[in-house]
Amino acid sequence: MQKRKLGKSGLEVSAIGLGCMGMSSGFGPASDTKEMISLIHAAIDRGVTFFDTAELYGPYTNEELVGEALQPFRNQVVIATKFGFDLQGKRRTILDSRPEHIKEAAEGSLKRLKVEAIDLYYQHRVDPDVPIEEVAGAVKDLIQEGKVKYWGLSEAGVKTIRRAHAVQPLTAVQSEYSMMWRSPEEKLLPTLEELGIGFVPFAPLGKGFLTGKIDKNTTFVNSDFRSIVPRFQAENLEANQDLVELIKKIAAGKNAAPAQIALAWVLAKKPWIVPIPGTRKLERLEENLGAVDVELTPEELSDLNDALSQIEISGHRYPEEHENKIDK
Repeated sequence: MQKRKLGKSGLEVSAIGLGCMGMSSGFGPASDTKEMISLIHAAIDRGVTFFDTAELYGPYTNEELVGEALQPFRNQVVIATKFGFDLQGKRRTILDSRPEHIKEAAEGSLKRLKVEAIDLYYQHRVDPDVPIEEVAGAVKDLIQEGKVKYWGLSEAGVKTIRRAHAVQPLTAVQSEYSMMWRSPEEKLLPTLEELGIGFVPFAPLGKGFLTGKIDKNTTFVNSDFRSIVPRFQAENLEANQDLVELIKKIAAGKNAAPAQIALAWVLAKKPWIVPIPGTRKLERLEENLGAVDVELTPEELSDLNDALSQIEISGHRYPEEHENKIDK
């Protein structure tokens, strides 16, 4: 497995990481713990050293799973987790990045992950009620105490990133990015390049859509969050098939899977980008990791980007009430 460094921080990880959220929540019922531990171990066997979780996933159960699976390999891997929600109440969408809450959350994550220090600690979502300088200051304290090694932001706007970075340098920013959602190219990627911050795209396969296995007839159970996402309503799934057909055409010419083309495209953008596709199946894991061996030439990339610019994606990536909470 190839390695990459996240920006100028010096933090080196496998070129493709593993997003672990779906093992416990978000995409239907949680999977069997033993099977998921086996899958995580299979990822390590294949060179993956970067694993992504959060206290929100479950909540808590995904961190426990990741902590148990990775304990024997602690010195070989980088574990990223996230803080920023009030998980004690019934509504788990309440943001809470007060410094005292961040420190409490860190103690909980340390225990569940069975580690003495969190490798990469993200603010899960920007809290408009807490100045980002206070958040950065709280994490800076944790770094000085040896409880956190590096930190980052998730779904943060460029103004917030600059303010946070000035207090405690950021190692990575995590946001959605794929052929289906190219918005980060406008402001985010140039800002990260300027500041020397790594980029960790989640949903690099468009939450499964870019694999070519989802169409207008696909249905989602209530515990699969895609059931409420506008982008995954039948009419939008049908409208967006042009993108899938484009990817399939390129995949056929490269003797590759559509997912591999989608990931190769992300990897080719910048050397400091590390996507974290998630899966619960060994064959999908192997397919995803195979993307590092798919090379898109500059000419192929240029042609592909030209084609992508002609395709308009239908449907928002979040329901309206969630979209309104994203830091711009």
